[in-house]
Amino acid sequence: MHLTAGWDFDGQGADRLTLLVSGAVVLVTGAGSGIGRATAELFAAEGAAVVVVADIDEVSAQETAARIASDRTSSISAGLDVADADAVSRLVNKILDHHGSLDCAVNNAAVRGSTTRVADLDVNEWRRVMAVNLDGVFYCMQAEIRAMAASGGGAIVNIASGAVVDPHAGLSAYGASKAAVAHLTQTAAVEYAADGIRVNAVLPGRTRTAMLENYYELTPGAEDKALAEAPLGRLGSPDETAQAIVWLCSDRASYVDGATLLVDGAYHAGRR
Repeated sequence: MHLTAGWDFDGQGADRLTLLVSGAVVLVTGAGSGIGRATAELFAAEGAAVVVVADIDEVSAQETAARIASDRTSSISAGLDVADADAVSRLVNKILDHHGSLDCAVNNAAVRGSTTRVADLDVNEWRRVMAVNLDGVFYCMQAEIRAMAASGGGAIVNIASGAVVDPHAGLSAYGASKAAVAHLTQTAAVEYAADGIRVNAVLPGRTRTAMLENYYELTPGAEDKALAEAPLGRLGSPDETAQAIVWLCSDRASYVDGATLLVDGAYHAGRR
């Protein structure tokens, strides 16, 4: 499989930019909604041959898969709890068995957890957030790296958070888990660069997803404050984050490895 990158010259004096991931076999976790769904849709639009849409909510995964199926792209839905290492391994092995390779993987599945100060946070809630956000990414990366190493390389993008560089009161478990994902990303990038596997992380800023809307509902005044602080005067959209994710998976980002890319509309630059 070749991830097309560059310009296609049609001989008529016009340059046509080719699709980012033509022919790729792709896995996106947490793809039932939000950034994950937007990413799966963009992979299909950019020429992926197979997009495996995984989510713990199998109905939502099926809805995403139905939205992206076309003559060019096969979409496959899968119910997946990323905190179950065996389930992750089975899914990745199934992708290899059926399609021969795994070219791109986006580890997006996550939970926010409750909004609670550190001393008041229930230990089981802490473990739940870590199990999904950190352990889940670790399990996915292990299976994905093995699959990519067996089939000649690939690209992994982990979804961290702007909370890595700007901690939020009440979200200690979420922020800590995402900071660990960013560190794990850079470690894996160094370890597997020679194997042709690039590993990067995207740190979304304030993006209109169901998770963020829920946080705003529970935190009076938080949305108004976010909008007032936003240099662009608005929040981001899932599609804007997806654009960065899919680009990082393409050969056009061939020398980008171990990066933690903020997609935040200059929010954190402005705060500095």
